[in-house]
Amino acid sequence: MTTELRRLRNYINGEFRDAADGRTIDVVNPATGEVYATSPLSGQADVDAAMDAAAAAFPAWRDTTPAERQKALLKIADAFEERAEDLIAAESENTGKPLELVRTEEIPPMVDQIRFFAGAARLLEGKSAGEYMEGLTSIVRREPVGVCAQVAPWNYPMMMAVWKFAPALAAGNTVVLKPSDTTPASTTLIAEIIGSIVPKGVFNVVCGDRDTGRAMVEHRIPAMASITGSVRAGMQVAESAAKDVKRVHLELGGKAPVVVFEDTDIAKAVEDISVAGFFNAGQDCTAATRVLVHESIHDEFVAALTKAASETKTGLPDEEDVLYGPLNNANQLKQVTGFIDRLPAHAKVETGGHRVGDKGYFYAPTVVSGLKQDDEIVQNEVFGPVITVQSFRDEEQALEYANGVEYALASSVWTKDHARAMRMSKALDFGCVWINTHIPLVAEMPHGGFKKSGYGKDLSAYGFEDYTRIKHVMTSLG
Repeated sequence: MTTELRRLRNYINGEFRDAADGRTIDVVNPATGEVYATSPLSGQADVDAAMDAAAAAFPAWRDTTPAERQKALLKIADAFEERAEDLIAAESENTGKPLELVRTEEIPPMVDQIRFFAGAARLLEGKSAGEYMEGLTSIVRREPVGVCAQVAPWNYPMMMAVWKFAPALAAGNTVVLKPSDTTPASTTLIAEIIGSIVPKGVFNVVCGDRDTGRAMVEHRIPAMASITGSVRAGMQVAESAAKDVKRVHLELGGKAPVVVFEDTDIAKAVEDISVAGFFNAGQDCTAATRVLVHESIHDEFVAALTKAASETKTGLPDEEDVLYGPLNNANQLKQVTGFIDRLPAHAKVETGGHRVGDKGYFYAPTVVSGLKQDDEIVQNEVFGPVITVQSFRDEEQALEYANGVEYALASSVWTKDHARAMRMSKALDFGCVWINTHIPLVAEMPHGGFKKSGYGKDLSAYGFEDYTRIKHVMTSLG
């Protein structure tokens, strides 16, 4: 007896649809390695339909008042709370994440973030109107940019969708959103929820692969392309968007340095860093995966971190005391395994370094020491439950190592010396610097990096403003 696969569908102009040519992709549950659904493999006709719908809906949505958009977003937030268990189940099946962690660590901040942007809709700021030239009054208008083509990643399919649609809709834009081909289930459920609240065409979901995403970015209609993904994907989006000068918003990879000085409370630092490194199986661009420790406490710290890692549990979504679930897909498991297989002779795997079980894509919490700055695993993003450790002799070398990568998204400093923490926070070339903590995010503060980590901000008023354009209006008083 075979179990019938669930059929996921695109959401275009207020209705669910199959791909125009009927093509589909198998969707795999990473906790089991088994196919549980099919998803549309959308082509140009589907992208055209979604973009046309978003373009047609834009004038009316643009002209709604901020209060009306706020009301819609507040209804969406309430609906997310009401449908929380459905969203949790869909996201866990999407990703293999522990159910309880999705319930406690994702649903509450997602709802809060939607409500934040609901409020932001009514708080746009600009220069005051005034006579900056005699006889002429100037005002500045903040306007929505238009249709936004948005591509979400597979590591946080629901939350990253929120980070994209909430500021875009709050600012008066319309949206065509594409989830990753491996994690479409929660996004199509989000479409059902949002579609019952906003007018048709305002929010659309197109499922598919990288060719689908490319068709969205290259399409003539969108005024803005936003992607959370790999550096390679971001570079391709920027190149495609440049052909017709689209605005681009990129949140790409990370390689966060965690700088631990000799005066740090080792027990507390290890406890917090291990969670921040292994949470979500390390599939987080801000994960605490590159630890730099002062040479005087290096051995003690490595021993404590190794013990913490060996006690960290991965497992099925409904298991108790599980910190993280599987890697998202077979390719990601292969990538993480490859980094460990290619380690240089001077590196030492303190714990882990292997797959867990033969079903699903689980990988053991891993600590690697003895590394040098130019090692592949130090320079490149692993995106798995792997924490590397290097030692440094002084503050100058710590900064050299910390800044010595192509990524610049997030970082943290661990010290009781306030002046040193302030010096480090100034000198660290990263979009976020945490002090004596790592990974907390709040809706009011911006998230985004420099260098190959991309540009543009998520969350905060800065993230909201990214989805607006600025117009100067000047009138004669004569």
